[in-house]
Amino acid sequence: MNRTMSSTTRLARALAVGVALAGLSVGTVGVGTAGAAQVDHPSSLRGDDDPPGDDHGGHSGGSEDGGGDDDRVIRTGGCSAGADWKLKVKTDDGRLEVEGEIDSNVAGQRWRWTLRHNGSVSDRGVATTTARSGSFEVERKMVDLAGTDALVFRAVRDGQVCRGVVNY
Repeated sequence: MNRTMSSTTRLARALAVGVALAGLSVGTVGVGTAGAAQVDHPSSLRGDDDPPGDDHGGHSGGSEDGGGDDDRVIRTGGCSAGADWKLKVKTDDGRLEVEGEIDSNVAGQRWRWTLRHNGSVSDRGVATTTARSGSFEVERKMVDLAGTDALVFRAVRDGQVCRGVVNY
């Protein structure tokens, strides 16, 4: 009986530690962004990693991987009603840099967006497409968990749904 209880106790402790670590990783994902998440403007400026002239959500209709020595993964696709999405993930100083973009080619559209990391909401907000390109971009740093990280960027506007997934 003692052997069974000690195994059960060890299992319970291991589960508690795992839950605590998962809570810590989710809790640190949006550090400094909680107050800004509901602000009605793009969450970041255009990234330096976009090639010159690339301010679109990607029109390849599929996916592409970054080239060279880069560890970047880029996925692109179409939304349910004409807009395009792009989701980029790369490592940066031991964390994941996640960048989601929606391009509708129409300025002034308000979109609700969500970033999920391994099923948990990491951040959410509202963004408006800009006048220059008719797109918006969200960039966040996340904890790089052990194993494969499942990252999902989803944006919704007037019934139109955009959803990108990268397993990194």
